[in-house]
Amino acid sequence: MLAAPCLAQARVLAGAAGLDRLVTKLNVMEVPDILPWVKPHELLLTTGYPLRDDPAALARLVGELDDRGLAALAIKLHRYIDEIPAEVLAEADRRGFPVIEFPLEVGFDDVLNEVIGTLLNRQAALAARSEEVHRALLSVVLEGGDLDDLAEEVAAILHGPVFITTPDGRVVAQAGDEEAARRALDSPLFDRSGRFRVEAREASGWPGPRSTLAAGRPGEATHCAVVPIVAGRIDHGRIVAFFAQPATDADRYCLERAATVAALAITKGLAVAAVEDKYRADFLRDLVTGRVPNLPQAVHHASGLGWDVDRPMVVAVAELDPGQVAESLSGLELRPVQERFAAAWQTVLRTRDPGAPVASFHTEVVVLLGAPANGDLAGLLAELDRQVAGDRGGGRLSFSLGLSRIIPGPAELPRAYEQARTAVRIGRRVQGPGARSTFDQLGAYRLLALIPDGAELRGFVTDVLGELAEDTAEAADLRHTLETLLDTNGNVAESARRLHFHYNTLRYRIDKLERIVGPFTTSPQLRLDLSLALRVRHMTGA
Repeated sequence: MLAAPCLAQARVLAGAAGLDRLVTKLNVMEVPDILPWVKPHELLLTTGYPLRDDPAALARLVGELDDRGLAALAIKLHRYIDEIPAEVLAEADRRGFPVIEFPLEVGFDDVLNEVIGTLLNRQAALAARSEEVHRALLSVVLEGGDLDDLAEEVAAILHGPVFITTPDGRVVAQAGDEEAARRALDSPLFDRSGRFRVEAREASGWPGPRSTLAAGRPGEATHCAVVPIVAGRIDHGRIVAFFAQPATDADRYCLERAATVAALAITKGLAVAAVEDKYRADFLRDLVTGRVPNLPQAVHHASGLGWDVDRPMVVAVAELDPGQVAESLSGLELRPVQERFAAAWQTVLRTRDPGAPVASFHTEVVVLLGAPANGDLAGLLAELDRQVAGDRGGGRLSFSLGLSRIIPGPAELPRAYEQARTAVRIGRRVQGPGARSTFDQLGAYRLLALIPDGAELRGFVTDVLGELAEDTAEAADLRHTLETLLDTNGNVAESARRLHFHYNTLRYRIDKLERIVGPFTTSPQLRLDLSLALRVRHMTGA
């Protein structure tokens, strides 16, 4: 603004540290109570007439104007005020709030016309560039481009690395200078798995799509801007862009247009994928439930889909835990949640086991994995958990996971599928949400799960445990002591060490337990009954 010809002779009296403040509007002060009428980013012009009888009020005014986000105060001296008090200039310097003296011969109308004209010209140029950007981005989708193509176009416009992520921060497309992208991925905004920390960004209270922040480590000048990709009320992800300098309005507008186009591309992709995935899911469901009439022909058809099912395999079933999705969501709003969950598995398996089928069966994701060479299913379970759940960002949903036994070939798929589903169902009952179980780890729970009569199971628990079946703190404490004794085969010394009890204290508790449930220390049959009753209680909560 100070470069305008009409202000060529203007002097900055104080607050030079704030000369980079943005000016988007102009205002004129002709009343003492100007504060209700000012707005952020305004340049306030005054002759000082409202303050002619109280120059000290100017000191208070500077602080109040700065608090309201004004850009600067421009005053014409020697009309009503000859000089600005030193305390006013000191306060302006402290705040970095520019106080400007503009020439006496320059009229307010000259400033208003010239500066407003400059602002309008800049806004027109911004609108023209924005329209050009919008057409360029829209053409990417209209010509059949995908998110990678869109990221390339945005990176070329903004001259910096650009990432397109899922709602929980997984990068699905990126473009821009490779070295700059690597530095961005090494910044604290990404976790060690390469996921953008969406939850940290939202918890920080950033004001939304028009916000920027410094993203680099000390000594670096990298800034980041983030916009959500939303279609209707459905969150499809984020566009994250990095700049050497803070993002301008034009940059942010470009990102907002890119987010709109990305939502269009994602929605179109989901519509196409929904048809393809339904066909694949229907075929895989028939395969794992044994409803294919000709197994060799089905194996050949699977090969045409890029699936390798003629090998030793393990079936994995993953289900979102209850309460993870708002009950108000249904139909089209609910579908993307399950689709994104399935997409996370597809992303992991694409690099881990490209021949593994992955499909979503309404509420569960089913995966046919190649069996590990070492037969370590527990290790496979932990590795899948690490890769799919990642660093457990706040945008991720809790899920339970179950693995079947290793099967030699496709003929055993129906049995393995039921094993994996049983592992999920019983694992969640025993461990709660987020359960991780293999079928072989279920032990006696497999047999207990076959009993359909819940009342019979609860009656068995009450009959065997007696007072210990009650939902009281004392009963829970004694059950824990009993379970520890059973786990250590009645080894009193080892149980006392695990429970942090004195040996004599534990002997007293054993006597009390035997008075309630019977002589379990000498009766193998009673120990078996007690162990089963405790497991039933874990499984059913009875």
